[in-house]
Amino acid sequence: MTQSSRFLDCCVSNIIQCNKLVGQNIPVGSELKPAELRAWRAFLDAQATLLRRLEAELVAGEGMTLAEFDVLAQLWMARDGRLRMTELSGRVRLSRSGITRLVDRLVRVGLVKRGNCATDRRGTWAILTPAGNARLRRARPLHLRGVRQHFARRLSAAQLGELADALEPLAAGDMRPETVEAARQP
Repeated sequence: MTQSSRFLDCCVSNIIQCNKLVGQNIPVGSELKPAELRAWRAFLDAQATLLRRLEAELVAGEGMTLAEFDVLAQLWMARDGRLRMTELSGRVRLSRSGITRLVDRLVRVGLVKRGNCATDRRGTWAILTPAGNARLRRARPLHLRGVRQHFARRLSAAQLGELADALEPLAAGDMRPETVEAARQP
């Protein structure tokens, strides 16, 4: 089972656990309001469904997991095609041990190489190789087509903007009341 498959299974497991809790005895006043629960469940269900579809398409079409694609894409977008392992871990939302195992696999197949950091002897770079760049260029159209087909084309331009406005503060971890309230304003 791949790292991204385990992540997807964890997401689905969390959704199932949340769904089971809905009907249980929850202290009065602590349950979610119907609109909150509906939005939360829709968000989790949509995320799990989209990630599974995108993963399945990448594996079937390119023999590449979504996590592998994400690592190659993050390195491609980085200055000089390289990132420190700790920064890469944060960008692809994997633990340090998870990113180490994933990069190890990509190194074995020649898509990524490691380099020592000159300014920090403990630091290690993950560096995109020419083969990794070529593999990403082959997989990218399939991935973008999937994002458009399963996500972007199912929403209007206005809905896409509203969704981005609502989720960006959450993704950035900005939970200040004024920021959350500003995201709610039309």
